[in-house]
Amino acid sequence: MEGADGHGCPQRIAVVGTSGSGKTTLASRLAQRLGIPHVELDALHWGPNWTPVPVEIFRERVVQALSGEAWATDGNYSRVRDIVWGRADTVVWLDYSLPVVMGRVVRRTLRRAVRGEELWSGNRERLGEAVFSGDSIVWWAFRTYGRRKREYPTLFSQPEHGHLRVIHLGSPRAAYEWLESLPAMKDM
Repeated sequence: MEGADGHGCPQRIAVVGTSGSGKTTLASRLAQRLGIPHVELDALHWGPNWTPVPVEIFRERVVQALSGEAWATDGNYSRVRDIVWGRADTVVWLDYSLPVVMGRVVRRTLRRAVRGEELWSGNRERLGEAVFSGDSIVWWAFRTYGRRKREYPTLFSQPEHGHLRVIHLGSPRAAYEWLESLPAMKDM
């Protein structure tokens, strides 16, 4: 795989996939392995009390965060896709089975709620809301799973995304093996 740096390694990587698939974890590990910044789009999008920041501010934050020559980011935000994918050289699609995704999102949500983990802008997931409400992340992952499987191949085939190298990973094992195939920062 030839990267934008001429050394076979991607430099500006967007990790996408259904909620709960492990986008943030993979992007963080990529950033650490490659010695590049990790930009979490959720952190740029959410304000206090689970209130999204205005679109203009979100877009400005993304432009600023992705202004460097190398980064790994994660998220499915269509409102900033033109910015993220326009700057990216690689998109990594975590396309896991529904049972894998649902198992991951349920475990993650329970862990966050039980531990009271702070996410972004002081937000925390509460067990009742995170699992049983209409805004449940578990329900959101289930509802959007099929849409993501349909929309990403179509998006990847559009001419404006022709510059992107698409890495399609169908399992956590495939993701691990791909990550391990990249040169570590000390090897570069």
